[in-house]
Amino acid sequence: MDLLDFARGPALQVALAIFVLGMMWRVVSLILMPRSKDKSIPRKDAPSPFFAAIREIIRRTKPDAHFAKNNLTAQLNGYVFHIGLAIIVFGFAPHIAFFKYLFGISWPNLPNNLIYAAGVLTLASLVVAMVRRFTDPVLKIISTADDYFSWLVTFLPVLTGLLANSHLLFRYETLLAIHILSFEVLLIWIPFGKLMHWLLVFVTRGQIGAHLARRGAQL
Repeated sequence: MDLLDFARGPALQVALAIFVLGMMWRVVSLILMPRSKDKSIPRKDAPSPFFAAIREIIRRTKPDAHFAKNNLTAQLNGYVFHIGLAIIVFGFAPHIAFFKYLFGISWPNLPNNLIYAAGVLTLASLVVAMVRRFTDPVLKIISTADDYFSWLVTFLPVLTGLLANSHLLFRYETLLAIHILSFEVLLIWIPFGKLMHWLLVFVTRGQIGAHLARRGAQL
């Protein structure tokens, strides 16, 4: 068995199993977490918790005006990264084929030139984010090993994907194997590190929105 066969076979199966079990563990642990009942009386015109949660999730997708002036670069960089990554993951033909293999569904792919441009921008945004983490005094203090490792396991699949697509440095099969393995490391890490925010960010924002709407806070 060569490296590519290993990456496509046993390594992928193990990574997917750990990802699924890890996600189940995180979700179940959150559901079973003890929490106190809110005994406050909701305001008379309070919206339903579901509507308030959805409204808050949508509201927080736009930068807050109070912080936009001081953190505009960081906020714009975040949009570049997330939009670029979404284009790569859901628009590249081989990735769509992978989703079809897993779930049996597919959709039209985007042009390769667009995918490549999105990959370069995403990679650049990751570099900008790391430079800011090293140069911003506050970020330097609050950054942990989780932040740096989460950045690394996100950076490597994007970098190796670009290298494989460009046929640079090594044989295509070797680059593809390294790209798949780096993605599998990312999959394994997601449930256990801060990258879990891809799901929890919606849960926490929705919970905050429902709670504040019940109390009558003006958002």
